[in-house]
Amino acid sequence: MPRHVAVIMDGNGRWAKKRLLPRVAGHVKGVELVREMVRACLERGVGYLTLFAFSSENWRRPQDEVTLLMQLFVKALEQEVEKLDRNGVRLRVIGDLSRFDPHLQELIRRAEDKTAGNNRLQLTIAANYGGRWDIMQAANRMAQAHPERLGSWSEADLEPFLSMHFAPEPDLFIRTGGEERISNFLLWQLAYTELYFTPTLWPDFDTAEFGKAIASFQQRERRFGRTSEQLTEPPNA
Repeated sequence: MPRHVAVIMDGNGRWAKKRLLPRVAGHVKGVELVREMVRACLERGVGYLTLFAFSSENWRRPQDEVTLLMQLFVKALEQEVEKLDRNGVRLRVIGDLSRFDPHLQELIRRAEDKTAGNNRLQLTIAANYGGRWDIMQAANRMAQAHPERLGSWSEADLEPFLSMHFAPEPDLFIRTGGEERISNFLLWQLAYTELYFTPTLWPDFDTAEFGKAIASFQQRERRFGRTSEQLTEPPNA
C-alpha cells in the first residue's frame, strides 16, 4: 500500500460539458469525490493524501470560474473541517496563499489549527501552488538562513524549506482526465514516484477506480537506481 498518494484532479469541466451542465457543476461534483477519496485512504491505511486543487496557472481561467472555485473552497472549509477532525484527518494547505481573500486565509489558518493534533491521515491541499514556485521559494529561504554556506548547499539543506517538508515523497501519483503530464506539481518530490494516468474524469474517479490505481502501483518494481537482482539479494549478501 502506498504511504503517500498525490493526485491531480483533472476533468471537472469536461465532465460537466458532456452532461450539458455549467463547468461549476463539475467542480461541485469534484468536491464530493474528494470526500470519497479521503474515506478510501482512511480505510486502506494511506497516511498522506495530497490533492492539486488550484495551480498558480489557474488564475488565467475565466474570472467567473475562478470566483466560483474560491467560493467552493470557502464552503468546503466551512462544512468539512469538523468531519475531518472527527475522523482524525490533519488538513494542511500549501502554496502562495497571499493572493487569496483575507477571509479565506483565515479559514485556512483555523482549519489547520483545529486539525493539527490528528494523525490518521495527512490531507494536503495544494492551492495557488506551482512546483517551480515551491523550489524557488525554498531556495530563497535556504539562502537567507545559511548565507555562509553559499556554493556548498545540498539537497538535504533545501528540503526543510519545501512546502511538503513534513511528508515523505509520494509513492503514487495519479492524474485523472486523460492528460499525461505533471503540470508543475511537486516537481522536486515526484523524482522517484510511480506515475498513473487514467482517462477517467475526476468526478467519475470512484473507489473502484482508485483500487485500479493501487493495484497498478502494487505491480511496479521500485528500484531507486538499483537492479532487480539487488532487490532480491539477502540483506547480508
